[in-house]
Amino acid sequence: MPFAVESIPKSWWQVGFTFFLLLGSLIGAGIAPWWPLRLFFALLGALCTVRAFITYHDHMHGALLPNSRIAKFIFKTYGMLALTPSRSWKKSHNYHHRHVGKVSSFSNGAFPLMTTKMWREASWATRFSYRMERHPITVLTGYVTVFLFSVTMMPLFKEPSKHLDSLLSLAAHGALITLLWVFGGFNVAFFSVLLPMAIASALGSYLFFSQHSFKDMNVMTQDKWSFYKAAMESSSYLRLNKLMQWFTGNIGFHHIHHLNVRIPFYRLPEAMKAIPELQSPATTTLSPHSISDCFKCFLWDEDAHRMVTRREASLSAR
Repeated sequence: MPFAVESIPKSWWQVGFTFFLLLGSLIGAGIAPWWPLRLFFALLGALCTVRAFITYHDHMHGALLPNSRIAKFIFKTYGMLALTPSRSWKKSHNYHHRHVGKVSSFSNGAFPLMTTKMWREASWATRFSYRMERHPITVLTGYVTVFLFSVTMMPLFKEPSKHLDSLLSLAAHGALITLLWVFGGFNVAFFSVLLPMAIASALGSYLFFSQHSFKDMNVMTQDKWSFYKAAMESSSYLRLNKLMQWFTGNIGFHHIHHLNVRIPFYRLPEAMKAIPELQSPATTTLSPHSISDCFKCFLWDEDAHRMVTRREASLSAR
């Protein structure tokens, strides 16, 4: 609780510098005279988009500038343009926080997670859907699969009257791309919006996937589930170098975030350093081996009490 207190000046500095760097890099990607320079600015813009999203995410949790009208306007605008309309995002993400570490055959704010028993009893269609939702290509194409389709379009299709902000988000995002394409040409639209969004969405989707689908995670039945255990045993700590830690807004300290969503992202390392009980979490990295392990974690084996691959599940069924 002592860390769930923000410094207003520090919060404004973090938000202001992040969005300044984001806008500068995206403008640079659009107007740079040589394509290698455009590519550099597009990559920088993608990383800044990830960090900007973390500030938006914290604001939605009430951890960052919750009482500021100016901040609310900035983040509402960002959410519209970045295909994360506030209503659908907040609803699905809060559901995720209440159900992390639980079994679910459908995705609602998270990637689905089935047990080996559920897998054996599932229909062909259910198995196919489950495989597709957890497939690396789905994560890699998160711009379309996660942010465009799941976060923005699905809530609009299901409850159109309650998700008009999703319609506005689609219109705003589409209008931005169209205007840049018409007045600046395809290269401007591609390097300043399409490419940064594609890279940022892929990275963001993987970060979220890996933090709740990893080798040493624990999945609990309803009667054994607790908020504390879900945070500590079903959410990983993603160990990153200082640069990537900055660009990802400390989201790697995910077990601490799940313990208390009101801790501002810039205080998460401070909390981990101060509290010994938080210093030995299940850990993942962005190494190829670690990424491969995360994607291999396909089902929860209730008997072995661990995550297993699809092949291991097939062998255990024999």
